[in-house]
Amino acid sequence: MGIRIEHIKTEESTCRKRDLDQLLKKEIPLFGKSFPDKKKEHFYEELSVLLKSGVNLKQALDLIEESQPRQKDQELIGRLNKAILLGSSFAAAMESEQGFTAYEYRAVRIGEQTGQLSFITNDLADYYQRKNEQRRQIISSLTYPVIVLITALVVVFFMLKFVVPMFEDIFKQNKVELPFLTQVIVNYSHIIEENGVLLLMVLIGAIVGMKVSSKKHWFKKLSGHFVLRLPIIGNYARKVFIARFTHTMMLLTNSKIPIVNGLAMVREMIHFHPLQVSLKAIEEDILQGSRMSASFQRHAFFDKKMIALLKVAEETNQTEFVFRKLHDQYSREVEYQSKTITNILNPLLTLLVGLIVGVILIAMYLPMFKLSSVIG
Repeated sequence: MGIRIEHIKTEESTCRKRDLDQLLKKEIPLFGKSFPDKKKEHFYEELSVLLKSGVNLKQALDLIEESQPRQKDQELIGRLNKAILLGSSFAAAMESEQGFTAYEYRAVRIGEQTGQLSFITNDLADYYQRKNEQRRQIISSLTYPVIVLITALVVVFFMLKFVVPMFEDIFKQNKVELPFLTQVIVNYSHIIEENGVLLLMVLIGAIVGMKVSSKKHWFKKLSGHFVLRLPIIGNYARKVFIARFTHTMMLLTNSKIPIVNGLAMVREMIHFHPLQVSLKAIEEDILQGSRMSASFQRHAFFDKKMIALLKVAEETNQTEFVFRKLHDQYSREVEYQSKTITNILNPLLTLLVGLIVGVILIAMYLPMFKLSSVIG
C-alpha cells in the first residue's frame, strides 16, 4: 500500500499552523508581576463580597476564575481551588504560589483560624486600594517632570552633537578666537562626539545594573538611605511609607493581631530598608519589655506627632483608632505634598531647560560679533 505524501504534508502544515496559533495566543509577561497589586485589589474585593453573601470559598473561587479575562490569571486561581479540593488550606495554597506575599497568606491564615476570612479579605482589598492610590499619586506627580527632564537631555544632546560642531566649523574657517563660555560648550560637544556611544552604553548599563541589583540587600540599604537624604523628596518618601505602615497596622490591629506579630508582618510587606531596620529593632525592644511609644521614639524615621499619638494609644487601649487617625493624617499630607512637588518641579525643570538651551545659544552667538568684524 502506498503512502500519500500530500496527506502527510497537509497534516504537517495543519500541526504547524496549530502550534503557531498557540504561540501567538500564549501570554508572555515581559515586565512586572504575574499578579500585580491592581488585580489583587479586585480579587480580594470580589472574594470578600462573595464570602459575605454566604457563598463558600470553593464556589467563590470558581466564580472569580470564570470572570478572569486572562488565561494566566484563570490558571492561578484554578490552582488555588484545586489545592483546596485536595485538602490544603487557602493560606497554604497561596503560600505555594509566587504571586502572593508572606503578609497576604499569613493574614488569610489568621482569617481561616478565627473564622473572619471575609473581613480579612476585605481588609486586604482596602490595603491594596490605598496602595494603588498612592502609586497613582506618585506617578501623576512625577510623570510631567520626568518627561521634561528627558526632553531636556534629548535637546542638549542634539545641540551638542549637531548644532555646536556646525558653528565650530564656521569659526575655525574664519579663524575667530572663541570666548571662554563658547570654548566650554565646544569641549562638551567634543566629549559627546567622541564618547557618545560609550556614554549611552554606560547609561544603559547603569539602568540594567540597578534593575538586576534592586533585590540585593546592599542596594536596598544604599538606595533607601540615599532617598531619605534627598531634599524635599526624602521627606515625601518617608511619609509615603509611614502612611503604608499605619494603614497596615490599622488592618492588623483590627483583626486582633498582637503588635509584635503585626510589626513582623509589616516588615515582610513593605520593602523599604530604613523602615524595616527600625521595625526590627522596635520589635526586639517590645519583646524585651519596652513600651511601644518609647521604642518608636528611639528611631528618627518616625516623627514626634506619631510618637505622641502612640502614647495616647497605650494609655487608652485604642491602638486601632490611633493608627486609623495616623493613616488619615499621613495620607492627606502625602496627597498635599505630591501636588506641591508637582507645582514646584514643573516650572523649575522648564526653567532649567530654557536656561541650558539659552546658555548654549549665547555661547554660539558670542563669537558672531568678532566674526562680523572680521568679515567687515
